[in-house]
Amino acid sequence: MLHGSTKGNITLLTDPHVLTIPIIDNHEPLVDLTSQMITAYGPSPEIRNNTDYTKVRKTVYEKLVQAQSALPEGLKLCLYEGYRSLALQEKLFKGRYLKVQNLHPEWSEEEIFNETMKLVSPIINKDGSRNIPPHSTGGAIDIYLIDTTGDAVDMGIQVKDWMEDEDGSLSQTDSQFISQESRENRKIMSHVLQVVGFINYPAEYWHWSYGDRYWAYQTGQSHAIYGTME
Repeated sequence: MLHGSTKGNITLLTDPHVLTIPIIDNHEPLVDLTSQMITAYGPSPEIRNNTDYTKVRKTVYEKLVQAQSALPEGLKLCLYEGYRSLALQEKLFKGRYLKVQNLHPEWSEEEIFNETMKLVSPIINKDGSRNIPPHSTGGAIDIYLIDTTGDAVDMGIQVKDWMEDEDGSLSQTDSQFISQESRENRKIMSHVLQVVGFINYPAEYWHWSYGDRYWAYQTGQSHAIYGTME
């Protein structure tokens, strides 16, 4: 159950209540998925030659392994992106902002900013304060399911196509605009991730986290245990 809402019954990653959560970083190291063969990972997202996206915090990796073992035979978790630099985060935010602006030229800057925040966390908040996006902590993951051949199963919309979801309706975890098969696949993935302690961001079925502010807020923790890695 989510605590309150800001947009369409979804608590945004930049909700003021989330941003007030203190961070006491436990300085847990990153684990690079390229050094293991249990959890799969896809090609570099967003930009070529990205060597950071396969890195996640140590406990996040351990939880992924646990979740993987609980999946039905024939399915496997595949990481789209883990750690993301602030520079890349800013680039993605600006790209989404421009797309929303082009779609809604009549909207105010605040409306465009708010809509952009549904799918991309800014590095600078609306009030000018510096934000700590979940992916910059190494505690957030974008993930999907693949079959035994390595192909992505039907999830309604693939995470690589997130920018094409103009109004975000297909990306929402409980989207009613996708097929029954897609909904079932999302339920399967959600179950194994929730059981091991990950928290989903409901605007994106693929976005899950542990240890960051959003996780701390949704689970009632006194503080987040992961801060930015930069």
